[in-house]
Amino acid sequence: MVTTLTQPAASVTIEELPSGKRRIAVTPADPSLFIPSRVWETSYPLPLIERILEVKGPAYLCDEIKRDEAPAYVQSFLKYDILSYFEEAELDGKRVLDFGCGSGASTMILARMLPNATFVGVELEGQLLTIARMRAEFYRTLNATFIESPDGDHLPDGIGTFDVVMLSAVWEHLLPHERRKVFPQVWSVLKPGGVVILDQTPHRYFPVETHTTMLPLINYLPDRLALACARRFARRVARDEPWETLLRRGTRGGTEREIMRIIREECGEKAILLKPRYLGMRDRIDIWYAANKANGRSTAKWVVYRLLKPLKWVTGITLTPYLSLALRRPPAR
Repeated sequence: MVTTLTQPAASVTIEELPSGKRRIAVTPADPSLFIPSRVWETSYPLPLIERILEVKGPAYLCDEIKRDEAPAYVQSFLKYDILSYFEEAELDGKRVLDFGCGSGASTMILARMLPNATFVGVELEGQLLTIARMRAEFYRTLNATFIESPDGDHLPDGIGTFDVVMLSAVWEHLLPHERRKVFPQVWSVLKPGGVVILDQTPHRYFPVETHTTMLPLINYLPDRLALACARRFARRVARDEPWETLLRRGTRGGTEREIMRIIREECGEKAILLKPRYLGMRDRIDIWYAANKANGRSTAKWVVYRLLKPLKWVTGITLTPYLSLALRRPPAR
């Protein structure tokens, strides 16, 4: 049996397989349309697939499902970004906030990875939360709930406090003023001695902007010139795209120094930057490389890794394409 769903940008065929899975294939109306993944075999039921298509569109349908189901995708990053700092047993009974959980892929992975912890996913966009809740229902997940934020500047009331807060692929999508407005609120619901884990955020000053434009050296350009270059040379950027939209899409990333400064200036505390202790990881460069290696061997990534290690040895600077930070809140006195 084959179901065909047609949208202006693409047609989507969903084929029922003997295994009980469904094969999704996306055929764009315009061959130049950027689609991260055009084909995927999923265990998702048809109503969940249709809801993701309705909310995310055909270009990101397969990619959104892969984020949850593919072990070598988001799961590999979360594994190294969390379990390099904690042993699994250390998180038993802990309460974890997945801030900016989006459609719930990261929350579902975390709930499976750490079945003895409790997760609360918070997200601003209600449409995304409908997908998250359908995912939780499909998996019969009992240790995760989802709450909608009232607006972009505030957390939901009465969510309590947390032992761990996750910002997974979130920081880069916050505008500069939002970072100073919202993150102190996130920090305030973290228990003394608790840890914020911020991962999958592109480094603001890495030589290649790897998240939105994929352009070299654009990270070093002033905003106006960066916008002009993005419009002219980036395949994923429209010729009339506003700068704020490009920022919202994550083109400027973040830095360890920026985040530590906001905690110091807005929260009046000095965060403790943790060092990785487990899985054989010695620093954040190791974490980045191990998580990416799980996605498949890449000569380019190996070369970058071999360049970043001596850079750290010579300069003391830990530079990675993407941040993986664990920041502990000072214990109560």
